[in-house]
Amino acid sequence: MTAKVPVLTIDGPGGAGKGTISSLVAERLGWHLLDSGALYRLTARAAVKHHVALDDEAALAAIATKLDVAFPVVDGQPCTLLEGEDVGQVIRTEQAGELASQVAALPSVRAALLQRQRDFCQLPGLVADGRDMGTVVFPEAPLKVFLTASAEERARRRHLQLQEAGVDASLSSLLKEIQARDARDTQRSVAPLKPADDAITLDTTRLSIPEVVDRLTELLAQRGMSNGI
Repeated sequence: MTAKVPVLTIDGPGGAGKGTISSLVAERLGWHLLDSGALYRLTARAAVKHHVALDDEAALAAIATKLDVAFPVVDGQPCTLLEGEDVGQVIRTEQAGELASQVAALPSVRAALLQRQRDFCQLPGLVADGRDMGTVVFPEAPLKVFLTASAEERARRRHLQLQEAGVDASLSSLLKEIQARDARDTQRSVAPLKPADDAITLDTTRLSIPEVVDRLTELLAQRGMSNGI
């Protein structure tokens, strides 16, 4: 599909800005958006809902294969439905992220979700946000970007987000959680978090969101992928 559909993959660790950046770039281009992390968070959520242990790989793979999810836009706002229930807020918590990271380390779960992710590749184009988009899911993508930032900066950003949402959180605890998740993601046996060999690495530690979006738009234009946008 990537031979006919332009694909931009954006990989990187949690807190590097992938979700926000990917959404803004997709909106600017009018392309489809794949939030691959949501699929793992939804798998973990479904496992908890159905009382499936997070170390039961076979049962989790079965859940991933039959995952009943939808991403409709309601009253102009994107929603995330799991078995008809809006879980958009629930799956964005720190706890949900930790559970998703555990589930994502299981080879059978990753295999079960692979084709579902590739099905997002449709015209006019796709922005794919995740941790193995450029290395595993869309290895033939014409533009691959790896966003990163220091663990301290990523913890600071998350702490600010939680404060703005009225959630009390410890900055030191967030830093430890981010470091633990980084270790788990980079050391897993299947599809570890790393830049693709032909990826462009962009450190966002000292960059604003608009600056990163503009940089990615420039890269797309250089490859003739942005239709002049």
